[in-house]
Amino acid sequence: MVPLQCLAEGAKKIQDNSFLVEEAYNQEAGVVQHIQSMMYNQNTKDWFYTFTQEWPVPDETHQLSYTIPITRLTDPGNARGIGDIALNYRYQAILKDRVAFSPRLSVILPTGNYKKGLGAGSAGLQTNLPLSLELSEKFVSHFNLGATYTPGSKEPGGAKANTHGTNYGASLIFLATENFNLMLEAVRTTNESVQPDGSKQRETTTLINPGVRFARNYESGLQIVSGLSFPRGIGSSSDTKGVLLYLSFEHPFK
Repeated sequence: MVPLQCLAEGAKKIQDNSFLVEEAYNQEAGVVQHIQSMMYNQNTKDWFYTFTQEWPVPDETHQLSYTIPITRLTDPGNARGIGDIALNYRYQAILKDRVAFSPRLSVILPTGNYKKGLGAGSAGLQTNLPLSLELSEKFVSHFNLGATYTPGSKEPGGAKANTHGTNYGASLIFLATENFNLMLEAVRTTNESVQPDGSKQRETTTLINPGVRFARNYESGLQIVSGLSFPRGIGSSSDTKGVLLYLSFEHPFK
């Protein structure tokens, strides 16, 4: 999930999500955001695209959003299509001084074709706890801790099992200017996949992701943020070597 706001005192600053880490700023009243990201794995040739739209309900205390993933997998069978869509609710529990905290609860819908490896074949629940800290005038850090539960998850042959996953990560943002940021993220996820005999296999993915982002602000209130990063797997994830593109539009609505 990738929120973005503008701070009105003086020149606007970027308060956008890191690319792989969720930041803790909900959308402010009267402002909607449209977010796109695409990651390409240079080793496997897989690509992953997501579109997210975030709305305040009616202000930044409560936020609703949805995320639509589209995936192309070279194995198995060069599968491509829509993955499992997420419906998200976030509560802005803390937003004061230099601290923001906004726990999220998501319902994951089984819209992806599990027979092609594009979905879990069952509805699931996910929670995440994003915390954002302004360390100084030039540095901001973000932290995530979350979990996913999918009862009756299926493998392509139809075998079922209840699966669990965890995610945690952190990012450090250097505010080089009001409109240009240098970024470094570290994330780790663990996920269980169902095997043909109904057993479960756990996989851990660890990524380091350096990147940059740039914002353009318009008198109409529109803010466009574009970004580029280079996720790299470490340890057992060393086969991941990717490029990530990010583009978001935030604007007022009536």
